[in-house]
Amino acid sequence: MTGSDAHLQVRDLSVQRGGVEVLDIGEIDIPRGQVTVVIGPNGCGKSTLLGALQLVLHPTRGELLLDGAPMSADPVGTRRRMSAAFQEPLLLSMSVQSNVELPLRLRGVGRDQRRRAADLWLERFGVAHLADRHARQLSGGEAQRVSLARAFASQPEVMLLDEPFAGVDAPTRAGLIADFAQILSVTRPTTVLVTHDRDEALRLGDYAVLLIDGRVRQTGEPLDVFDHPLDREVAEFVGMDNVIERSRWPWRIAAGGGYVCVRSEQLSLSRGSGAVVRQVELIGPMVSVSVDVDGVSLAAQVSRPQWSAIGVGVGDEVAVCADAEAIHIIAAEDERSG
Repeated sequence: MTGSDAHLQVRDLSVQRGGVEVLDIGEIDIPRGQVTVVIGPNGCGKSTLLGALQLVLHPTRGELLLDGAPMSADPVGTRRRMSAAFQEPLLLSMSVQSNVELPLRLRGVGRDQRRRAADLWLERFGVAHLADRHARQLSGGEAQRVSLARAFASQPEVMLLDEPFAGVDAPTRAGLIADFAQILSVTRPTTVLVTHDRDEALRLGDYAVLLIDGRVRQTGEPLDVFDHPLDREVAEFVGMDNVIERSRWPWRIAAGGGYVCVRSEQLSLSRGSGAVVRQVELIGPMVSVSVDVDGVSLAAQVSRPQWSAIGVGVGDEVAVCADAEAIHIIAAEDERSG
């Protein structure tokens, strides 16, 4: 993506807290009308980046651009082009209807138009029947739906979302994400979504920015970032259960330095020999199995029926197989530079 395709641009950004630099970003281009997911471990700077984009955190260095113009040149005008929602819904002590109308009222929108917009977005998020209820009487899932309806009601160009689905139970979260994805597919605001959840990033994201220790470590399509990490630290964050030095990989592979990576669910087990079962752990409908292959420990994951069909236990031998397409090789620095 080129800078001309970007709606938001981050350039040479540094943010400090307590005199310590917590964000140091050379460049990010956020594409127009797409969902950019910002991922990374806790404390990596995801929420700090969002705070800077909201103009509530002030950088010690750098520039933030909206349509090529510095955001700081017109902060009030910039904020009016944006909406935000957070893990905590932050609803005010008033009715649901009044909460959704609030950003429009602050923009001077007339009463009838505010009412129509609030009705529309409450309906789209499935909470129109709660319009007259006080915000304090809502469940967590209901409150988050109202928060998102409020964010969309002003029809923003840019949506900034900080873990908006993390605070609700799993069934509620699944329904909320499904509704949210459908609404985004129609409205297409430029969206920056901070999340730590891999499935959420893959389901909603068009583009991914991965932060570690306040720095951008990898960008690209979410599936590419998750399946083709650039280094070991990124590989471990994106859930590559097996990150093995290439020289220790137990099967034939091209010589060189770096690491061989494969996810546990992409290793298959069957009756046979070649590996010794060291540990078995039941995790919901799946079975996590640790095996030893020529002194190398590998993690595999199979369904309970598959494990029962293999019919082995700790100390027994199994055969292990990995599809070549599932294996990702991280080259050593000297190989990449060459």
